[in-house]
Amino acid sequence: SQVAQAAQGQDHNAIFKGRCCFHRSNAGESLAWSESVDTVLANKEGLAAFRTFLKSEFSEENVEFWLACEDFKKTKSSTRIASKARKIYSDFIQADAPKEINIDFHTKNDISQNISEPTLSCFDAAQSSVYGLMAKDSFPRFLRSEVYKELLKKHQDRNQKRWLPFL
Repeated sequence: SQVAQAAQGQDHNAIFKGRCCFHRSNAGESLAWSESVDTVLANKEGLAAFRTFLKSEFSEENVEFWLACEDFKKTKSSTRIASKARKIYSDFIQADAPKEINIDFHTKNDISQNISEPTLSCFDAAQSSVYGLMAKDSFPRFLRSEVYKELLKKHQDRNQKRWLPFL
């Protein structure tokens, strides 16, 4: 039961949401971003902050490629699959691409050989590689960055004003 879970401290938000004014706020949400890169990528404001940070490190192509792949995997039309695949390839994969991502030779070679007949999974290995790079390398630095600290402060200030209008 919910009360049993609360007693064990497992799901505080599920129990008190709607019953109390102190359920997880936006400030809590931005603190939750520190738990995983997925949380940041799934949140519009978190994603914007992460992109800003990656731009400052000259590696925004990673998140742009990841987002392009996410959009690509939702494509239904076979003609759109082919055109989107060529666009991703020319923007991120081919030699001297304007936003060339850093992937290993074998992954790049596999994509190059199969780009003429792309499938919805043709970028999966490259996307996984870039995701790993963001999660293990960029994300921990993002959590220590001024961009993240400013975002936390903004959320805390906004939350404080919401609950303490007399200040």
